[in-house]
Amino acid sequence: MIAGVFRRVGKAGRAFASQIGSRASSYLRHIGACASLLAMTTRCLFARPFFFSNLIAQMAKVGVESLPVVAVNGAFIGMVLALQGYEQLKMLGTEGLLGSFVSTAAIKELGVMLTAFVLSGRIGASITAELGSMKVTEQIDAIEAMGANPVQYLVVPRFIACLLMLPVLAVFANMIVVVGGYFFATSILSGAGGASGVSGEHFWDMVQSSRSFMVKDVYTSLFKGATFGVIIATIGCYMGFSAPAASGAEGVGRATTSSAVLSLVLILIADFLIEYVSGQVLDI
Repeated sequence: MIAGVFRRVGKAGRAFASQIGSRASSYLRHIGACASLLAMTTRCLFARPFFFSNLIAQMAKVGVESLPVVAVNGAFIGMVLALQGYEQLKMLGTEGLLGSFVSTAAIKELGVMLTAFVLSGRIGASITAELGSMKVTEQIDAIEAMGANPVQYLVVPRFIACLLMLPVLAVFANMIVVVGGYFFATSILSGAGGASGVSGEHFWDMVQSSRSFMVKDVYTSLFKGATFGVIIATIGCYMGFSAPAASGAEGVGRATTSSAVLSLVLILIADFLIEYVSGQVLDI
């Protein structure tokens, strides 16, 4: 009886170890394939022909068409920052620093992070759905049959568009967050009697004279935007290319969901690593 129990435990242990090994092997294959796609994309950046019209279309899609959602998102984040920041600073008697608080939070972290979060769902999922549908309907095979490189034709324009437009949208988001905080602090918080809130002139004085962030923080924000753009484009394209052709629309849906979730996780990891390396390792 005891021997039977040990056999069952051993069998369950072997099955568990086999499952863990299979999962780990699958993850490593995906990491390798994704890194291979990124390397191939980097190589194709300098190869001909260059599909300039595709690049312009993707830049318009990633940049121009994302402006409304980034603006709305940034405005309300700025108002939330002003509301919460004012309440906390008021308890310390330093509510006059509200402009510095809002601008520092936007430039150091929130502007670029929230932009990346929005675009990982809007652009990353869109890239995966588009390429996944092309994979399922064998359009990518048709591109290869015509002698074109699918990576150069499909991936490179999306990669460059995300690489260039994410920093631009991050700068735009930073400005909108500050404007949203300014509007809330000087209009809504002030109220009809002007009993609370801060004056518009003082708010902008605090933004301009803030010592909480420096030029390096602006450069770090731009670098983060470019890095997040690379993550969104690479993951979106990889998940679209890896959608199983036999699974049809269901497989495309699963790939789209996985793309958005994985991009968000990698963005958070990359954000921590950039902050840690720049602040602790390089001390810049």
